[in-house]
Amino acid sequence: METLHFAFLETYSSYYLKGAVITILLAFFAVVLGTVLGLGLTLLRRVKIKPISFIGTAYVEFVRGTPLLVQIWIIYIVFPNMHLPNLLGIGLLEIVIGIIALSLNSGAYVSEIIRAGIEAVDKGQTEAARSLGMTQGQSMREIVIPQAFKNILPALGNEFISIIKESSMVSVIGVAELMYNAGIVRGNTALGLEPMLVAAVIYFLITFTLTRILGIIERRLKASDIR
Repeated sequence: METLHFAFLETYSSYYLKGAVITILLAFFAVVLGTVLGLGLTLLRRVKIKPISFIGTAYVEFVRGTPLLVQIWIIYIVFPNMHLPNLLGIGLLEIVIGIIALSLNSGAYVSEIIRAGIEAVDKGQTEAARSLGMTQGQSMREIVIPQAFKNILPALGNEFISIIKESSMVSVIGVAELMYNAGIVRGNTALGLEPMLVAAVIYFLITFTLTRILGIIERRLKASDIR
């Protein structure tokens, strides 16, 4: 077995750092925007007018039934003429397209998470709200959705972690995230395994840290429920 060489990190550590930052930013914005979209889709699917609810259902089923890579390429082809400047040597066009693609994908999965959270809320609370004179919209906005979001926070955290790993897909359109920069290092150093091992370790450290943080938050939420 050949000896592994990691001396290249002295020269290329900044590539990995910049890539990791962009990866986290991509995932953060994708989950935030995806949560907003997911909530909208969930409410759309609950509308009793079938043609309207069908739109939300069709979107969720289409996104969940097609590969993320295909969706990224579709978005990239749809927005080829957007002109955005470079910022600190980073192409904003590719990053914006990456965020849009990841957000549209995440929204479908978040919609399912929110739907499950809403259904987990005791229906008796909705009935009590209606008996107090609240409309369906008011009870949903003031009672059901706040409780649902508290229940689904761990699941949303897991979605964040999943998006961090799936963000490597946007490297195909030139987004300088962790995987893309690892590929640059691999090409510049003519090393095959080592640059990818470093990228894998960084992905693991990010997701492992976030998993531990989410575990702490989840335990505190359970403790507050007991009190």
